[in-house]
Amino acid sequence: MPYIHELSTWPQLTIDTQSINTVLGNARYQQGLFLGRLQSLGFNVQRDAMLETLTSDIITSSEIEGENLNHNEVRSSIARQLGINSENFTTPSRHVEGIVKMMLDATQHYHETLTEERICTWHFDLFESSPA
Repeated sequence: MPYIHELSTWPQLTIDTQSINTVLGNARYQQGLFLGRLQSLGFNVQRDAMLETLTSDIITSSEIEGENLNHNEVRSSIARQLGINSENFTTPSRHVEGIVKMMLDATQHYHETLTEERICTWHFDLFESSPA
């Protein structure tokens, strides 16, 4: 499958919003069913599912950039940063801690304005150089 910028219609793309809305609506319905089942299982299962989903998201996003992160380090960092009991987890590297901190901020505070200060903080988290 080609990248979007390789399509002959790039950048004049047309979108069939009806088809997309149908697919997204079904996905949202399935998500609701899943969350309902998850709630019936109890807090620990919900917490573990959230932790595993976030871990997978961060590892997959990093793989897109050609970086392979250690699953246990990412999971441990997420748990620590979210205040989940992590006594049996691996100690993450500074690099993994920075990636997780930036990703959690970006995904959990997506509605906040993307300011220069926020970008500089992400840069510091990722590269250990002082923010401007």
